[in-house]
This record gives sequence, C-alpha cells and structure tokens, in this order.
Amino acid sequence: VQLQASGGGLVQAGGSLRLSCAASGRTFSLYGMGWFRQAPGKEREFVAAITWSGGSTYYADSVKGRFTISRDNAKNTGYLQMNSLKPEDTAVYYCAAGSPTGTNYYRSAGYYYWGQGTQVTVSS
Repeated sequence: VQLQASGGGLVQAGGSLRLSCAASGRTFSLYGMGWFRQAPGKEREFVAAITWSGGSTYYADSVKGRFTISRDNAKNTGYLQMNSLKPEDTAVYYCAAGSPTGTNYYRSAGYYYWGQGTQVTVSS
C-alpha cells in the first residue's frame, strides 16, 4: 500500500483542518489505519486509529473530543478531522496502515505502511 497524506497547513488556534490519506496499491479496506504525529525534538506519538471496517476508533487522550478519524473504503481514503486546534498540535502528521490488534493500534509497530507526512502548524 502506498499512502499519500495531504491537507496540512497553517491555522490559528481554535481553527480546523482536515487531513486526508489516499491509498493505492493493495486493497486499503483490508487494513486498519492510524494517524501519528511528530513535533520537533519529540518522539512520534499516536493520534488516532480506525479499524478496517470503520467500526471502532481509538484516540489519544490529548485529542479526544477534538479530532475525528474516519475512512471511505470506496475511495481508498482515510481522514482526520481536527477541530479546536491548539499550538501543541503543531507537528508533522503521518498516516499509516497495517493489521494491528488490541493495543497495537496505539503503537507504530502495529503498522506496515507509512505516508510521507504533512505539516500542521497552529499559531497562537
């Protein structure tokens, strides 16, 4: 699976962005999908994940209630809707696909395929 993340940009605090993750190659609908982010000088961290069917979603506590992950398997695309953005959300955001189970949804090791990242900058 090849993944292409897009939709990042510069936004003021309190604003919104929607990230997209377009998949090509192997059947996207077979895989769970996750979003991770990495801020300068920090380790990559989990943001959100969704099962292959979209039936279950998982969120980091820091984004719960503000971010929504979704997918459209017919379009081979996943999304991350980000509302009420904060300066601490500033990071490069990566989408990933794989076959995680249980707590591996929250871990980078649970995913086989990674997109190139898209920069999100939130100004105060």
